[in-house]
Amino acid sequence: MKKVFIIAEAGVNHNGSLALAKRLIDAAKKAGADAVKFQSFIAEEGISINAPKADYQLKTTTRNESQIEMLKKLELSYSDHLKLLAYCKKKKIGFLSTACDLKSVDMLKRLKVKAIKIASCDLVNIPLLRCVAKLGKKVFLSTGMSTLGEVSNAVEELRKNGSPDITLLHCVTEYPCPPEEINLRKMLTLKKNFNLPVGFSDHSQGVSTSLAAVALGAEVIERHFTLDRNLKGPDHKASLEPDSLFSLVKSIREIESALGSPEFVPAKSELKNINIMRRKIVAARAIKKGEVLSAGNLAFKRAQGGLIPDNYDLVVGRTATKNYNPDDVIIL
Repeated sequence: MKKVFIIAEAGVNHNGSLALAKRLIDAAKKAGADAVKFQSFIAEEGISINAPKADYQLKTTTRNESQIEMLKKLELSYSDHLKLLAYCKKKKIGFLSTACDLKSVDMLKRLKVKAIKIASCDLVNIPLLRCVAKLGKKVFLSTGMSTLGEVSNAVEELRKNGSPDITLLHCVTEYPCPPEEINLRKMLTLKKNFNLPVGFSDHSQGVSTSLAAVALGAEVIERHFTLDRNLKGPDHKASLEPDSLFSLVKSIREIESALGSPEFVPAKSELKNINIMRRKIVAARAIKKGEVLSAGNLAFKRAQGGLIPDNYDLVVGRTATKNYNPDDVIIL
């Protein structure tokens, strides 16, 4: 099985602090994630002054603060990106970011990133899709809030404009997402309809849904994390803390190991047990040489050596070639 690619989504949980962002990178590396992801945006490029906050943002941030005011505090400059990219290289963990507007796509191009994330809200943003596709980079596309037709249009735009490698991430755009609305089987629908790698961008509480997604075949898991869920900011409450992120990564690695190969042969560890555990054809009572072997004088018990019961039809009706004591294995 191909190793699951685990993205630790720092997002905006750095609260605009470069020092906090670096601590998030440290935590992602310690947890064993493959990459840490941020969000690249210029608030004024993607948010109007009249844009309302989402319900979850109203619950986790100051109510009298507009969405654009909130997000301006969470912007990362080009210089910040350079420093975080360099820090990721130093820590030997992948750097990813979500491109949220055209200027930020250009910034990520200048940074020469290897892949770009497109958020669910921009799956229908045709100009952004085309701009990202022309970079020729690997794309992770979240599919929250979308219909199958909208996903199809987005994939078509990416493909025809130059995207060579697309991974679709099933996602439910609610923070946190109620379990009954996760519908993990939608990930399988994406796989069936587009024949592309699929994964899961998890906004639920706990780690069980991410683990279930891996068992269903997710090749990528993306999960928000924070250093402290009590920090102020829009996404901390719906994020995992470092210990939980560590547990998630560890459990994913155990599951992908357990999923193993579809080849149906005995496991290596079973080979030493086959001869001990399988029952053999033995004498049910004393059998004299020349006596006919039959259901009446044969039994099936664990024994050292001998014939397993799938040889039963070859044994019944034969004449004993020797004397047998009770529990002796039958030989032909």
